[in-house]
Amino acid sequence: MSLKWADVLDIAIELSEQKPDVDPRYVNFVDLHRWVVSLPEFSDDPQRGGEKVLEAIQAAWIEELD
Repeated sequence: MSLKWADVLDIAIELSEQKPDVDPRYVNFVDLHRWVVSLPEFSDDPQRGGEKVLEAIQAAWIEELD
C-alpha cells in the first residue's frame, strides 16, 4: 500500500500506530510533515504537504485516539 497526501485517515492511523506516546494536539506542523514523509508507505511529493492537509491529518489523528 502506498500513501499519498490525500490518504488523510490512513496516514493518521499509521502515525497513531507508530507514535503511540505522542499527543497529536501538541504536534507542530514541521514535525508532523517530517513524520508523514518518513512513513515507509509514503510515496508522494513532500512539497505538496501544505498546512491544510497537515491540519486534516492532525484532526484525523486526534479523532482516531478518541
